Amino acid sequence: MIIPKSKLSVQFTRRHFLKATVAATGAFAIPNLIPASALGRDGSVAPSNRIVFANIGIGGRARHVMPNFLAQTDIVFTAVSDCRSDRMKSAKDMIDQHYGNKDCRMYPDFRELLAQKDIDAVFIATGDRWHTTASIYAARAGKDMYCEKPISMTISEGRSLVETCRRYGTIYQGGTQRRSTASYRFAVEMVRQGRIGRLHTVEIQVWTGPTIPHGKPTPVPEGWDYDTWLGPVQWRPFVPARVNGWNYFWDTGEGPIIGMGCHYTDQMQWALGRDHTGPVEFEGHCEWPDPVKYMSETPVLAETRCRYADGINCVMYSRKTFKDRYIRYIGDEGWIQVDDETNEVTAEPKSILNLRDTAGISWTNAGDHVRNLIDSIRSRRPTICHPEAAHRSQTICQAMNIGLRLGKKLRWDPVKERFDCEEANRMRHREPRTPWLI
Repeated sequence: MIIPKSKLSVQFTRRHFLKATVAATGAFAIPNLIPASALGRDGSVAPSNRIVFANIGIGGRARHVMPNFLAQTDIVFTAVSDCRSDRMKSAKDMIDQHYGNKDCRMYPDFRELLAQKDIDAVFIATGDRWHTTASIYAARAGKDMYCEKPISMTISEGRSLVETCRRYGTIYQGGTQRRSTASYRFAVEMVRQGRIGRLHTVEIQVWTGPTIPHGKPTPVPEGWDYDTWLGPVQWRPFVPARVNGWNYFWDTGEGPIIGMGCHYTDQMQWALGRDHTGPVEFEGHCEWPDPVKYMSETPVLAETRCRYADGINCVMYSRKTFKDRYIRYIGDEGWIQVDDETNEVTAEPKSILNLRDTAGISWTNAGDHVRNLIDSIRSRRPTICHPEAAHRSQTICQAMNIGLRLGKKLRWDPVKERFDCEEANRMRHREPRTPWLI
């Protein structure tokens, strides 16, 4: 278990104990008693120096990212938690198989997992409605973390997360892993170097929101703690289509503008060096699902814009298919674009592409993003996507959605984090369902 620097003067790790034993008894005796692997002499990491991780939420996204964690030799996963018993058992089997043992512990209640003193950090990959609540509970329990995006469902949730992590000294990595992806890093660097001239517009495209027909309530499947699945949001009957399409309902998700858009607003903020501020104006229009035919609530088609104080603009389109998503930076001397599905970078002038050394890995591999978290846990320096940066990029998407829902043009004060409209300000917050207060 990693011990905070503040406690190093009064607590010893097993590694310190071994060093003290060598000094007291003579170094010649130790190699005969302790395997080289236990001391890290064979190139492996000694168990006493591994960061102990646990996983909260074992859905499809967690299974996609987990191999990137398991590939790190200086950490070890020892516990999992999920409100679905089938997923929790499957995750335990996966972790046990990786380490060749049966040691992974299961906790249906993630609070019990967080109470375990031997756990240093957590990987949170629950549904969106849980991200902030689980993160704040983890920070209060003294755990560092990697949390999947979006980091919050409301603007006030995001600010609460930032302040909580600051108060507890938490190392936090937001799951916008494109900050650690070669193609996106190259595009950002070209913008920063002025290779496309003065940047004036960032164009973003996410997919068309689906329409989900009305469905009827059914019994909750066996082994599924549905009350915990809902967590801090309003209680509703179990409707399979609603549960499976949770990203397209305001209480459990916020559609493509949030679900994908936050990756791109994160890139835009990073390219502009504005991780501690944001735009000042929002406006847009959209097409909504027909409430007579459909129960989904988020926009189907949308065009929403924001503007920074210095005149730089962003336009986000929700249109076309999932495979057609991209981000394009447009300057007065050219443009550069990253296509998310293919990881292809295109540009005008094309000579910009000659400056790229290698294609690198795509966004589908979060290994470098995970590595950045682990290095930050050891150094206690902020991650590449620290809480303030994650919150600011998330706020842009949340403000876009608020503007669309109200059908209004909104002014935003990025210092006070308030709109010029009280109706919009009320939508910055929603009261969580008891007992999930933060």
